[in-house]
Amino acid sequence: MNVINNNRLRRSLMIFAMMGSILPVASAHAATQGALGTTSTGTVTINATIAGLVQISNLTDITFSALTGAADAQQTENVCVWSNTSSKSYTIRATGNGTTGAFTLASGTNAPVPYSVAWANSASATSGTGLTTNVTSAAFTSTAVTPLCAAGASPTAKLFVTILATDQNSMIANAAYTGVLTLLVTPQ
Repeated sequence: MNVINNNRLRRSLMIFAMMGSILPVASAHAATQGALGTTSTGTVTINATIAGLVQISNLTDITFSALTGAADAQQTENVCVWSNTSSKSYTIRATGNGTTGAFTLASGTNAPVPYSVAWANSASATSGTGLTTNVTSAAFTSTAVTPLCAAGASPTAKLFVTILATDQNSMIANAAYTGVLTLLVTPQ
């Protein structure tokens, strides 16, 4: 009988120990109640947390005009990414609107034209890290201190979109090619 009680006690202690490790820890301070009198003072502890937030802004549509097919064509865009995490880090996942999220431009029944996408952690960069459709990048770090690059802050990143000369040569003259690039930014 004593052995059974010891086993139950051990199991109970293990359960309490496990529960203590997974339950949130409350603040050590507790509200105090005021005493009856001509005045009465009480206190409360105020706790607050915020989820990781991120924002991408300063995006504009990209237009390739006067393509010649003689050289690769690249358009860049300086953008702002802000993150409220302690490291100011974020990842980016780019997805096109082609088949299975491909980075392609479409024009009716004409063959789609591929483009490539790269991302740099600085608006002054001359090249970036290539992105693969629907694949989350490694972490980047933002220098923005407010959302929307407010308060006079400069853009913090650069988007590169490139159409290779060989792909330009597959385009039909005067046909309008369009595509949508979706950029999903996640705080880290």
